[in-house]
Amino acid sequence: MRKTAAKLLTVAALATSLATVAGGTAVADPAAGVTPRAVDIVGVGSDTTQSLLNQLSADYNASLTDPNAPRLYSWDAIPTGTITTKTGATPITRPNGSGAGINALNANTSATVDFARSSRGPVATDPTTDDFVALAKDAVSWAAPQGGNAPANLTTANLKDIYTCTVTKWNQINASLPATTIKPFLPQTGSGTRSFFLQAIGGGTAVTPGACVNSSVQENQGSDSQLAVADALVPYSVAHYIGQVYFGKGSGTDVQGPLTIRNIDGTVGGPVDTVNKVIGDNFAATQYSRVVYNVFRDADFNAATTRGATLRGIFGAGGWLCTNGTADIKSFGFLPLDFGCGSITTS
Repeated sequence: MRKTAAKLLTVAALATSLATVAGGTAVADPAAGVTPRAVDIVGVGSDTTQSLLNQLSADYNASLTDPNAPRLYSWDAIPTGTITTKTGATPITRPNGSGAGINALNANTSATVDFARSSRGPVATDPTTDDFVALAKDAVSWAAPQGGNAPANLTTANLKDIYTCTVTKWNQINASLPATTIKPFLPQTGSGTRSFFLQAIGGGTAVTPGACVNSSVQENQGSDSQLAVADALVPYSVAHYIGQVYFGKGSGTDVQGPLTIRNIDGTVGGPVDTVNKVIGDNFAATQYSRVVYNVFRDADFNAATTRGATLRGIFGAGGWLCTNGTADIKSFGFLPLDFGCGSITTS
């Protein structure tokens, strides 16, 4: 009982400290005072890759010498509301997550949205006219509050049981764990991390979350006070976590808070190689490894036009991001794709 009480006190203290962390201001969207021009290339969508795309955009734009050349910009997933993505564009509801970004891409033309950031690959419901262009490698594990009741490792079967609400208390997993009620969280509907995780724990068939699952948290934001309770767990991008913890890429609400990332199936080395500060080699070889993408309308990306050539010159195989973006990709915790950066996948 004393051990459990100590855990709860630790989590409570960490939760209290979040008020200061969450009070900061996150860097978001094009720089203040900058409105992308009609000719510029603008993206929306995934929370997981938004910070990386912000940095890649800044570095790509800094490399240009022609003031008339199209610049690259990326709008973040939050805050809620409408955005006018570029000069003359139709205002749209800010897309929050991969699915919402892909929907916005397909509901608009290049006058409003040029690409969608996606932390998932194509699914059967995506139009076959969408090109998923590979950017980098990530992995998804789960996270829980330091000092809480969650163990260091859960199996795939454990996670499936938890998220279908078949198992609701920790001691049902291991008798040595507390007999407290598990509080499973998922990112918002439309999150690529959510859909990828549910498919991974289902062995390739997406799991339908049970009634005990709370889907009200923003992905990869450990600052949410709902997660600062002893029995919480939530899926988390390993790369995003590495960027937050080891490279100072988080700010405002975009921080790990009291969460620490945990292992799945006892993978040797775990999700994070803490020495080299990268995704663990063994974990990167499991079904929890994924590629992150930028998504385009095929008619735009493969067009025999100057704009099509520009898109391919930035995002395609041999393009700027694949040849000049390696340092940025690593500094945000992702792994460069030794082979396949810029390659196209469709549904």
